[in-house]
Amino acid sequence: MLKSKDSFTVLLAGMQWLFFIFTNTVMVPLSIGHALGLAPEDIAASMQRSFILTGLLCIVQAVWGHRYALMDGPAGVWWGLVLSICASAPAMGLDIGTVAASLSSGFIISSSVVIILALCGFLNVLRRIFTPMVMGVFLLLLTFQLANTFFKGMIGYDQGGKWDLKLAGLSLFIIIVVAFIHLKGKGKWGQFSLLGGIIIGWIAYAVFFGSQSRMESASGGTGIWHWLPWGAPGFEPGIIMVGLLAGLVNMTNTLTSLTAAGRLFNREATNKQFVRSILFTNGFSILAGCLGLIPFGTFASSIGFLENTKVLRRAALIAGATMFIIVGIFPALGGWLAKLPLSVGNAVLFVAYLQMFGTAIRSFQGITFNAKTIYRVALPVLTGISIMNIPASAFAEFPPLLTPILSNGLIIGVILVIILENTIQWNKLEGKSFIAEKETPTQQIVIQRQ
Repeated sequence: MLKSKDSFTVLLAGMQWLFFIFTNTVMVPLSIGHALGLAPEDIAASMQRSFILTGLLCIVQAVWGHRYALMDGPAGVWWGLVLSICASAPAMGLDIGTVAASLSSGFIISSSVVIILALCGFLNVLRRIFTPMVMGVFLLLLTFQLANTFFKGMIGYDQGGKWDLKLAGLSLFIIIVVAFIHLKGKGKWGQFSLLGGIIIGWIAYAVFFGSQSRMESASGGTGIWHWLPWGAPGFEPGIIMVGLLAGLVNMTNTLTSLTAAGRLFNREATNKQFVRSILFTNGFSILAGCLGLIPFGTFASSIGFLENTKVLRRAALIAGATMFIIVGIFPALGGWLAKLPLSVGNAVLFVAYLQMFGTAIRSFQGITFNAKTIYRVALPVLTGISIMNIPASAFAEFPPLLTPILSNGLIIGVILVIILENTIQWNKLEGKSFIAEKETPTQQIVIQRQ
């Protein structure tokens, strides 16, 4: 009886993972396919390939790689970079076919370089650079970035700057449902708050808005494997160079994810785990480049999901990843799952990622902040958030190949905090607290009146 209950728990947790992986994956091949002008059947095939490879990578990482219950999927850094380069292609004087061919080369070259760096011990250099302060800023900015994205999605925010009030009301209802199950659920039921929110929210959406589907029509599962579907690899030097930088940023994302996971699982990742994780992630990324998919990365956002569900078992992730592979193999299942409204998924993930804020704050434990040392957090975080809120059109006058970097608040914020941490001796300033500082005339008047 105990084993059957345990299996049922793993199955439910696996379904939560299925929806989490799907929501974080489905829009990537769809949006990139449209950006590259691919035919609907080619987009559908790329979605199936993406689902299958993502599920396989999650299982491989859980069993042989980093061995944590962390999602590995299409990397957000690469996703934003590809969309930005496609949008900037006319300004660079490139046709979309040349861009696609050079991107494939960039994926393969960058992933190969990262593998070589990992084998040569470059991770030790990164671990010295990525102190708890840097990782805390990284997680804070990632939380703000994700929360902003999912908040806009759950309120139906459109390009005209308008809300969909009915959709926003439904999203608020879903958030209340998730919070209620999470806080009031007895026993293990509180662990399935996200799954409950998805099911109840999906039903409510169907009642008030009807059904929807984002899945492109597909012919079948046997013709989805196309070698180099974006054409023979090209070599545009600027795209290759930006791709190398994106590969390094993605490498640091793995470092941050595994370090945060070590604290959550009370089992610090070893150097071998870091190396194995990078080898598998970038090995699959090389394969992705040959199959018309973007490179993979370990999702730091998995930490928020795990902290919300409290289900840390690898078996649950493996179950969810296996279901995801099945969805990729059978287009009909993918079409059904694609009916999950984005607003419902966004509302549920908005709640899940709130937990990441706490993870980021805990990274600063033991650090003293005063009127001077607060800059080591405030400057990179607020600068990054400010850039995130600037429209992409504002960067139109920047060099096209620098735009993906300069317009990315997460990257700029992390670069700033790394510079601050390596140029200023903050420990000498920590001894000066707010109380010890000289009072201003206004403060002295207040004290005298008291």
